Amino acid sequence: MGIFEPFRAIGYITSSVPFSVQRLGTETFVTVSVGKAWQIYDCAKLMLVLVGPQLPKKIRALASYRDYTFAAYGSNIGVFKRAHQVATWTRHKDKVNLLLLFGEHILSVDAKGNLFIWPFKSLDENLAPIAYILLEDNFNPSCIMHPDTYLNKVIIGSQEGSLQLWNISTKKKLHEYKSWNSSVCCCVSSPALDVVAVGCADGKIHVLNIRYDEEIVTFSHSARGAVTALSFRTDGQPLLASGDSSGVISIWDLEKRKLQSVVREAHDNSIISLHFFANEPVLMSSSVDNSIKMWIFDMSDGDPRLLRFRSGHSAPPLCLRFYANGRHILSAGQDRAFRLFSVIQDQQSRELSQRHISKRAKKLRMKEEEIKLKLVIAFDCAEIRERDWCNVVTCHMDTPRAYLWRLQNFVLGEHILTPSSDNQTPVKTCAISACGNFAVLGTEGGWIERFNLQSGISRGSYVDMCITRSCAHDCEVVGVACDATNTLMISAGYHGDVKVWDFKGCELKSRLEVGCSLVKLVYHRSNGLLATVADDMVIRLFDIGALRIVRKFEGHTDRITDLCFSEDGKWLLSSSMDGSLRIWDVILARQIDAIEVDVAITALSLSPNMDVLATSHVDQNGVYLWVNQAMFSGASDVDLYGSGKVVVNVKLPGVSSKEIPEDENHENHIGRQSHVKDSACASHFNHKIPDLVTLSLLPKSQWQSLINLDIIKIRNKPIEPPKKPEKAPFFLPSVPSFSGDILFKPTGTAVEESDKKDDEMESSKGKPNLQTSQFLQLLHTSAEIKNFSSFTDYIKGLSPSTLDMELRILQIIDDEDLQEPEKRPELYSIELLLDYFIHEISYRKDYEFIQAVIRLFLKIHGETVRRQSKLQDKAKKLLEVQSSVWQRMDKMFQSARCMLTFLSNSQL
Repeated sequence: MGIFEPFRAIGYITSSVPFSVQRLGTETFVTVSVGKAWQIYDCAKLMLVLVGPQLPKKIRALASYRDYTFAAYGSNIGVFKRAHQVATWTRHKDKVNLLLLFGEHILSVDAKGNLFIWPFKSLDENLAPIAYILLEDNFNPSCIMHPDTYLNKVIIGSQEGSLQLWNISTKKKLHEYKSWNSSVCCCVSSPALDVVAVGCADGKIHVLNIRYDEEIVTFSHSARGAVTALSFRTDGQPLLASGDSSGVISIWDLEKRKLQSVVREAHDNSIISLHFFANEPVLMSSSVDNSIKMWIFDMSDGDPRLLRFRSGHSAPPLCLRFYANGRHILSAGQDRAFRLFSVIQDQQSRELSQRHISKRAKKLRMKEEEIKLKLVIAFDCAEIRERDWCNVVTCHMDTPRAYLWRLQNFVLGEHILTPSSDNQTPVKTCAISACGNFAVLGTEGGWIERFNLQSGISRGSYVDMCITRSCAHDCEVVGVACDATNTLMISAGYHGDVKVWDFKGCELKSRLEVGCSLVKLVYHRSNGLLATVADDMVIRLFDIGALRIVRKFEGHTDRITDLCFSEDGKWLLSSSMDGSLRIWDVILARQIDAIEVDVAITALSLSPNMDVLATSHVDQNGVYLWVNQAMFSGASDVDLYGSGKVVVNVKLPGVSSKEIPEDENHENHIGRQSHVKDSACASHFNHKIPDLVTLSLLPKSQWQSLINLDIIKIRNKPIEPPKKPEKAPFFLPSVPSFSGDILFKPTGTAVEESDKKDDEMESSKGKPNLQTSQFLQLLHTSAEIKNFSSFTDYIKGLSPSTLDMELRILQIIDDEDLQEPEKRPELYSIELLLDYFIHEISYRKDYEFIQAVIRLFLKIHGETVRRQSKLQDKAKKLLEVQSSVWQRMDKMFQSARCMLTFLSNSQL
């Protein structure tokens, strides 16, 4: 296991698979695919409500019915109830491309034209298909739909341009409709009987009467591209919505047989799905651009307007930076969007506004892409001034100015920073001072200038008098940085010169020559170390105070894409186009870990708490999170990762943390998972948390009730004596009882059975073995395998009174056989309980619950432990372990109290 382990991916909203909409009561939910996993959104606010497990392959088709979700991946179909996989259908031999919910059945079609019919109402009883249909060889299915009111019939479209009507009950083809010599991309049923709409690859929409095989009307898209999605409005308005491969949504009036309105830039890429909600003027659309949008038709001219949407990057991110103490991530992508992602709550993720792009584009009759700012190549942020003024500055490709952003309002700022050099060249790098008042910009022409963020006014430029032309470097500025006290400003030029400037006076103080071309610069303000990346793929660390090189790291075999210091300055993380992520220990001057991923990392950022690493990758639209395992282990465990010479290949994090293996079915996976939990859980915690204490996470009342059980029993004792019940009817024979309850006289057969049981109990009195309960069975089994995790889980699920009863069953009342312990199995069980307490306390697991159980155990069996020498030895060992653990905990508490006292005094 490496230092960083895959956690999950964020920023994925949808993929190229059509969504599935279902209605549960008064609420509507949409299920979307996000690569190898699926997500469910509540359509009321487009809030994420459920995430499915990570599948072995990418999802190719989706269907949903109430709590069930059906996902086709590869040649398999996974059946999920909520987020748990309950079945896997594996009859297909080829890739499954189409799924259709058909009553209480699911229809699946693969690439070779094999159609299977699956029942899902009785998953436990029958997992085999109930019917199978093989389509014709020259018929490649592209879409499937069920016409309303057509019993047991489906329409299948083909890539050859023809439609076929099949009866799935008789497995016969009923009719083949005429071909349009263009591939059928989509087909939907209309509210009118016998009418369907067919979208073709040539941009035409054919409204067809399938009963008479007559074409009612044909619409043609003005823009070239295939019709990829269709949907009829169902609230009484005769409208048809169509989406094409260019991202345009067209609304057609069926009565007037003409185009009513066009949403030209509804999406940035091909539209995958369209759906009008039942009896509502609301249209939902999804696209390959990683977005879901809802449009409402409430305008006076009949045009739709955007109601709500969820979106992520439609192109890979280029720059990443943690923000708000690691709760948020700022991301700039190739789609020219600047976004903020929430690591904790997905619904808080959003795109920073560029001030009414849509309205300005519509007014100027231009595309939104022409109005948007160019893609961000570098940015910097400062949290200290978020409430006062703009606190983010961005540099854009081929743009001779930098833009400010007010992150408190998530909008573009009012000031634009334009360097005042004679030769206007694009701004390449930027940095914000530690105080949050100033921004320093470096340009392609070697000019460096400082600006005030509050007013946007220039506060001086940095000029090297040794250069013939007035500028800071005679080449492109690849990086600038400011120290923690606004004393120094560091800059680096492409030709390999690093210069240190007086921040306020703008005077050159010293310079360093690296000896080769530089491409990147990263500065750590706390320790004053400067990391540079050169063309020779060597990372060099400079001490700015001493003006000398202190470290040199080699190992990457391709261009280094990004660098990042840890918050404490002990680690330096680097990524390269060779697909590797390397962690360098600055103090030890060596590589301590290295991992390799299938897709090269383009940007990375480590959170201020050093617990999460965020990465972006080539051709990946999401942001990937990795967990720092070293945060939960001792400092000496860094040696376990080795010198980093062995580069381990690791899979990218998935959208879901739960993963289903590819080579196992669901049942084997569940069985092995439970076995791993039982056998390896204890050893994992024993080695990974040597100095920490884990709690049971039980309600406080549950383990406190064990301590105060006697008081609770006295408090719950009834005040009034029990009332004598009325006599039973004369025709029912009864017998007296000590409790006063009515006991009916048993019949002759029952008397014989009771006498037989009494004889068995008399004969078993002489046997030494107890009639073991589940409590004792789990205790003995756990002691044999030396793993008490299952026993702990069992007693944690017991109520306080039940656990008290289980312990009192082992209580020895008479003292006759105390001299011969082998005849009393209770003593052996008590000994095992002491071993259990020693084991759990030594590993510091479920600490507060185990302490409560020990107190109850000693209260019941303390006298027995005192009289037996063997039990006394166990008790002494338990005391030693308890004392050592408590002393260690007491030291930790004292240090924590001292730290809190110091912090409170420093604040005063």
